[in-house]
Amino acid sequence: MSIEPRDTAAGRRYLVRWRENGKQRSRTFVRAADAEAWDLEVRRRQQLGPLAVTQLTGTAPTLNEYTADVWVPQHAAALAPRTQKTYAALLKARIIPTFGTTPLNRITSADVRAWQAQQTRDNAGPTAIRRARMLLGAILQHALENEVVTTNPVAIVKPPRKPRTKTVRPLAPSTVEALRQVVAQPMPVRVPEGKRKGARRAAYDMPDKRDRITMARDATLVAVLAYAGLRPGEALALRWEHVRDKTLLIEDGTDGEGKVKATKTEHVRTVRLLGPLAADLKAWRLTAGRPPARALVFPRPDDGAWTTIDWNNWRDRTWTAACERADLDPVPRPYDLRHSFASLLLAEGRSVHYVARQLGHGPELTLRTYGHVMDEFEDAATIDADAEIRKARAAEGVLRVSSATAAEEAV
Repeated sequence: MSIEPRDTAAGRRYLVRWRENGKQRSRTFVRAADAEAWDLEVRRRQQLGPLAVTQLTGTAPTLNEYTADVWVPQHAAALAPRTQKTYAALLKARIIPTFGTTPLNRITSADVRAWQAQQTRDNAGPTAIRRARMLLGAILQHALENEVVTTNPVAIVKPPRKPRTKTVRPLAPSTVEALRQVVAQPMPVRVPEGKRKGARRAAYDMPDKRDRITMARDATLVAVLAYAGLRPGEALALRWEHVRDKTLLIEDGTDGEGKVKATKTEHVRTVRLLGPLAADLKAWRLTAGRPPARALVFPRPDDGAWTTIDWNNWRDRTWTAACERADLDPVPRPYDLRHSFASLLLAEGRSVHYVARQLGHGPELTLRTYGHVMDEFEDAATIDADAEIRKARAAEGVLRVSSATAAEEAV
């Protein structure tokens, strides 16, 4: 801090300079005694902490300043790259246009309530609003813990109502096998008739660019999602060393950037390896050329992990096309195959705790998600999951990617 006497047209003035929240501040006084008193008071408040300086000066960093100078280096830098991108998009689209240039200590609960209402009027969905609100609240809570503000106004504003959770509709093994039959074969895309350079163009079929190995991969990926209940990121991070005699070891997931990281829950678990799925994986390994134990089960062409773009392309092109050819309406998400595994286990009479452990989440969530499925099976005779899958495969016919053909082609 410093006091600088300056001669101006209005007479001598005294400029006090100090640094606050990474920014250079200044204030001018007519009397030297007032400048000295201010200098001493700011020094004292700085020793007490940043909140005292904010109360003294009536200023605080803006949300943009605090986010860039403090929150990102201290908190956001430790987040996964995919989460960082999500937060950056939320800030840019939802938060900065309203609060970016506002000092943190001037953001009130009324401002937050009005902001939420405006987001609704702008047709933002409840989930998007809740995510943006969570991020804003996290930044303000960080500022509160750093003594930059005295309250977190987001904490006292009622959040928007949660969207109603849709009832899960597990795909039966017969439907899963129908999808696998479609995925394991060429799927030419029908291009409708139109015009080209003014001339009429007839409809034609665009050939499927996937080769034999890629088709086998896709069929096996569908089987892993449906008959092991893995999250897509877990399936794409699976290595051959994780495929054991009776279980799959789940300890990794993909980060969306082509790298492997810890699972979503950061827990390691084992998943029961159903007999038909074990056969599928053996056949796929032969077709893929017997890759080593450390290799990914479903790698990119460069042997790396899939990125978010890779997954979205596969979902939009291969998965959606297969669902449409199998006459599924509406088209489910690949993630919904996870429910098929859960329903198989429940139909076997497995307990909620067993199913929860297999899926990698808590019993309460399992009961809330699959309670209606359990009610359906309450008085029914239990089944054998392996037998159900084999029965569905027998009804659908033998897949082109069988153990025998894969072994012959790999030689």
